[in-house]
Amino acid sequence: MKKREKIMEYVFLLAAVISIVAVALICIFLFANGIPAMKKIGFAEFLTGTKCIFPMILGSIYVTGGALIIGVPVGVLTSVFMARFCPEGLYKLLKPVVNLLAGIPSIVYGFFGLVVLVPFIREHFKNSNGQSILCASILLGIMILPTIIGASEPTIRAVEQSYYEGALALGATHERSVFTVVVPAAKSGILAAVILGVGRALGETMAVMMVVGNQPRVPNSILQGVRTLTTNIVMEMGYATDLHREALIATGVVLFAFILIINLCFSAIKRSGKE
Repeated sequence: MKKREKIMEYVFLLAAVISIVAVALICIFLFANGIPAMKKIGFAEFLTGTKCIFPMILGSIYVTGGALIIGVPVGVLTSVFMARFCPEGLYKLLKPVVNLLAGIPSIVYGFFGLVVLVPFIREHFKNSNGQSILCASILLGIMILPTIIGASEPTIRAVEQSYYEGALALGATHERSVFTVVVPAAKSGILAAVILGVGRALGETMAVMMVVGNQPRVPNSILQGVRTLTTNIVMEMGYATDLHREALIATGVVLFAFILIINLCFSAIKRSGKE
């Protein structure tokens, strides 16, 4: 028995080392190929110049922010409902539907946005052709739902029943017990789910490319089209060479930095909540 445990310990250690090495290799590739391009162009010009990636940075921020505004409240409230309010019969139907949403390919979401959301926005907002920040935000908000729900629901269920029962014993209603005791106790897991949702939204490419308009400009309205960092890489990498190709890899470095900053911010929020 001890021998088996020792073997599995080494297997888990190997898996952890492989994961760390993979991340390290990706970082080395990105920075080794991207930083020289930034130096040639100039860091300030590359990040803030309107002819470089500044419009795409804004586009990614607007689209991702819009997706979070739509997806996070819906996802978290759905998680709370499934964990604490949903009847068993309905749960058996709802859970597979959420899992199905997670398994739908991005291109299918893109077709849905192109056929349904774009015409709807074009018809109801006269100043837009439909392909816009608003359309991409709605679509991404739908796409991140299974990620947020799938990570939040188990966390809410994992909160000790004594917390809930203690709130009831003090006279709180079922709803008040859930939202003032259970949900705050699951805050750490919910924040982790939101981080996963941010990564999903920020890294999505194909579906966004089909509905966002792909116009590299600084937008004045959510009804205008933009180009995100990921769609810019996909659209231009096929014919890019030399400095152009290195600049696209440098765009990947900026994306990597965004994800890192977001993780650090959420970690700081989590730490401040514990103090």
